[in-house]
Amino acid sequence: MPHQAGHNPASFERTLASARTTMLFSEVVALAVDSFRASKVRFLLTMLGMVIGSASIILVVTIGLTGRQYATNLIQSIGPNEVELEYLGGTSVGGTDNTQDFLTIDDMHAVQQQVPGIVAASPVLDMHDSISMGGGVVRDTLVLGVMPQYKAVRNLKVLSGRFFDDEDESTHTKVAVVTVPFAKSMFGSASAAVGRTFSISGIPFVIIGTFKESVETFGQTEIDEQTILIPYQVARYFTGSNAVKQIYFSMATASEVIPASKQIVDVVHSRHRASSVYRAQNLTQVLNVMARIATGLTIVLTLAAAITLIVSGVGIMNSMLANVQARIKEIGIRKALGATSREIRMQFLVEAISISLAGGVIGVFAGLAIPVSVNFFTEYKIPISYLSVVIALGTSVLVGVIFGTLPANRAARLDPVETLKYE
Repeated sequence: MPHQAGHNPASFERTLASARTTMLFSEVVALAVDSFRASKVRFLLTMLGMVIGSASIILVVTIGLTGRQYATNLIQSIGPNEVELEYLGGTSVGGTDNTQDFLTIDDMHAVQQQVPGIVAASPVLDMHDSISMGGGVVRDTLVLGVMPQYKAVRNLKVLSGRFFDDEDESTHTKVAVVTVPFAKSMFGSASAAVGRTFSISGIPFVIIGTFKESVETFGQTEIDEQTILIPYQVARYFTGSNAVKQIYFSMATASEVIPASKQIVDVVHSRHRASSVYRAQNLTQVLNVMARIATGLTIVLTLAAAITLIVSGVGIMNSMLANVQARIKEIGIRKALGATSREIRMQFLVEAISISLAGGVIGVFAGLAIPVSVNFFTEYKIPISYLSVVIALGTSVLVGVIFGTLPANRAARLDPVETLKYE
């Protein structure tokens, strides 16, 4: 019996035999496998687009998650679980009392006693002084009076020397920790500044260390390039006041930051005038906004990667249309022997879905290979989204269904009489 070129006799005989009875799904799959074997190169090339598209979706989502994780870690390094309390202003009822109702060190102690979960706290007392930099140069410099826990709360990095400790605080030792730019301006380098002496308002201070913030904040904090940190109790000598600019608190866990922020403000309000306004800031809102932006970008890039799958779907449709054209006589014989239009449609639709899904599975493994290899062979940990695997495979099946329907319907609608006459 003549058979379609490119198909081996065994597969063609199986086609004839299967057409005589109602087909099982397993038989449909077997026919699809036979079709793949008969045209390996064509189907592999058709599948290639799905491989690339699926791998692109996995990698795009992985890159998006990695970028979000990096940005989150960067923002959190400004101050882990940090709450910043500051006084915004306000006057008494009627506006007759214009005195400022600043925060005090007693407010900090009250908050520590009444708000659970606080692991560290420090006030910030700020003042400015003209510091002689040598060679007749005098520079206006920011001096902050802080407690030893300020280093942990603000996640500062000590580059040389050390940070002042509780003993320095309690003994009112005249020591200072300075920024690297300040150390370089006055003494040439950060390490050369340690142990050297300079004067604040005529009182000598010994530099015991240099520091910097964990991440570049571009001036959006209380610390600038020429900042000097001294013990809070020593700074009070210069101001003669208990008023402080800010108070920083650090919570034990990130989940405590939002409820603690409200509690901190409530405690401080109870100790001051009702009209005074205080604000507790934290990084939670910034992190949430950043997470939404990262998620939005990831979705947009994923949709862009999905376009590759759509293009691949067009390739699958063209390949299946050519496949239907090449197998017209086979379809006619199967219909003549009793195969229904539904079975013909199912056969070609399964072939299209199989091509698409096989490409999707290979693409998923290819896409996962990179982040899994990085996690396994290096110290870096790249997040892997298994939801992206589901999306890639689901999209592959959907593409197979959508772009395989037209060829399948065309095959199902073929007239058996006309197909048997086809040459």
